[in-house]
Amino acid sequence: MRFSLSSLLALSTAGSLVSARPSLPNPHKHQLQARQDAARYEAYLFAYFTGDTVAGEKIYFATSNGNNALHWTELNNGQPYIESTQGTKGLRDPSIIRAQDGSKAWLVATDLSIGGGTTWPESYTFGSRYLEIWESEDLINWGEQRHVLVSPPEAGMTWAPEAYFDETIGEYVVYWSSRTYPDTDPERTGPAYSRIWYATTTDFNTFSEPQLWQDEGGPTKERIDSTVVRDDNGIYHRFTKSIGGEGPGGCVDIVHEKSANLRATLEDWEVVVSCIGRKNGFADIEGPDAFHTNVGDVNGDKWFLFVDEFGGRGYLPLETTDINNPNWTLSASYSLPRSPRHGTILPITAAELAALQKIGQQPNGTYPQQ
Repeated sequence: MRFSLSSLLALSTAGSLVSARPSLPNPHKHQLQARQDAARYEAYLFAYFTGDTVAGEKIYFATSNGNNALHWTELNNGQPYIESTQGTKGLRDPSIIRAQDGSKAWLVATDLSIGGGTTWPESYTFGSRYLEIWESEDLINWGEQRHVLVSPPEAGMTWAPEAYFDETIGEYVVYWSSRTYPDTDPERTGPAYSRIWYATTTDFNTFSEPQLWQDEGGPTKERIDSTVVRDDNGIYHRFTKSIGGEGPGGCVDIVHEKSANLRATLEDWEVVVSCIGRKNGFADIEGPDAFHTNVGDVNGDKWFLFVDEFGGRGYLPLETTDINNPNWTLSASYSLPRSPRHGTILPITAAELAALQKIGQQPNGTYPQQ
């Protein structure tokens, strides 16, 4: 079976209008083509939310200061760029993926509003089973909001959706975390734990029936917040928050795994390194986002892993030069947007950068507090 989108409503967003540009390649193809594609990109777009408030649970944009993944300027005068009119009307954990043919991009986000009054226990017992989705041909003009059902009735939440194209099936694999509850526990007061699920789609309108992807075994071992990149040899690298699972003592931290098969289940992924935050002296972290630098980035040829130290310093950039034998260390110098939470970083062209900058900006630190 396939789940269909339930409704469409118009969304008004701030910003100047620009026309669509010619098709762009997917920046995440493997082997030599990946670096050829990367040479076309000369900057980055950062999409994120900012906190557990009504104002914070919207989508904000920032762009890099040129081809520099560590220094950023907020767009739209530091104000939100996309907001929700459906579901809980809260947006968290945005992720952007380009279409494989480069003709468009999709933004997917969690439907959750802590600022709107949802408690954390409510958020994972009777939370949303929907994804919030937008489509754009230019990263500036985002179309009608899609409020799309993806999780089954037994799911208590649908958190941190992301997507990656699987060329073996010619579809996008969309993955998220859900706790599920048995029919024998209608009040959902019994034990449950979060696992990572996925569904496939070709158009981000209709989705396959969800399949289990990552299961630590529970009840005290669970997973949330997965992100995926692919190296030049076609190997997938996955970064996930493991709670009480991988690592000495079952640390609550980010685990780095790799596999040649994107949709392989947990036992067929090799652990590269675990407890990444602990090894850097971080407090609890979540919300990983990994990416390879553009050709010509002033920081050199590196892999970055941005993580959210949500109870402390916020997003922190880790880096390594070898993703297969990584030494993830905190970058020496960086200037991120004011208060980014779980989000995504997308390589963009110089033309896209110039167009995005027209929606409004001020130097970091000059925005009024929300």
